[in-house]
Amino acid sequence: MRYVAVRDCHGPVSVNRAARLAGVSRSGYYKWLGRDGSVDSDLSLRDEIQNVVVDYPGYGYRRVKRELCNRGFLVSSRKVLRLMREDNLLCVKKRYRLCTTDSDHGERVFENLAKDMEVSGINQLWVSDITYIQLSREFVYLAVVIDVFSRRCIGWAMSRHIDTRLALSALQDALKTRGASDLGGLVHHSDQGVQYASKEYVACLQSHGIRVSMSRRGNPYDNAFAESFMKTLKHEEVLLNEYDTYREAVENIEHFIDEVYNRKRLHSSIGYRSPIEYEETLKINIVA
Repeated sequence: MRYVAVRDCHGPVSVNRAARLAGVSRSGYYKWLGRDGSVDSDLSLRDEIQNVVVDYPGYGYRRVKRELCNRGFLVSSRKVLRLMREDNLLCVKKRYRLCTTDSDHGERVFENLAKDMEVSGINQLWVSDITYIQLSREFVYLAVVIDVFSRRCIGWAMSRHIDTRLALSALQDALKTRGASDLGGLVHHSDQGVQYASKEYVACLQSHGIRVSMSRRGNPYDNAFAESFMKTLKHEEVLLNEYDTYREAVENIEHFIDEVYNRKRLHSSIGYRSPIEYEETLKINIVA
């Protein structure tokens, strides 16, 4: 009868309060609710996940999954990740601060051409940056190239080494994405890092008629568009997952950039459309 009284209460009642009113444990309350089919079968699993997180607050979804198996729950890692994400139980990994910009070099530093630009179309301003990604036993590095007008990530590359080759690979990916486009007059903006100031990188830009632009030293606001992309990547992908291997990191980052960020994620600055949808709209308007 006490169970019925709890269910018949008007308004929202928390699980903890309902269990106290019924004089039972949370798990007992879930089991009783599940018997008559009124509550999703995942409730008992969700409750046990919360218990594991309370016992082991530093656990990510993989370790939670293993502990659930130890407690008699047969469940996939994918489902544990989904439930933990829905219940805001994912552990935010400890953030190590690695320096990805080495401005102490003897290469030429270029003027900031981007600060006064009014971008009105694609291939007018590209911005580049490098960040690190924490794996379980190492750090790897990601370089990206963003077209500011559409916010599309048009080139990216990952490596275990933070060198000119990494930055060049991302640039070459961007050049491949844009294909036969006329890039004369395009401005490429980056920080003053040695990767971007290297003779090889500058020569590649200039061979395509691309003008070189660099931020002021130690001023991340001068490269705000690239910084914004990196923040989105970290908060919506990297910090929500645990990458054990380099290959796993590459596969997840590739899916996020190509399938989520470029094709599905809505951007307020381009009318709540995805970057690729926005570029396709531009093509239609030009043809019309």
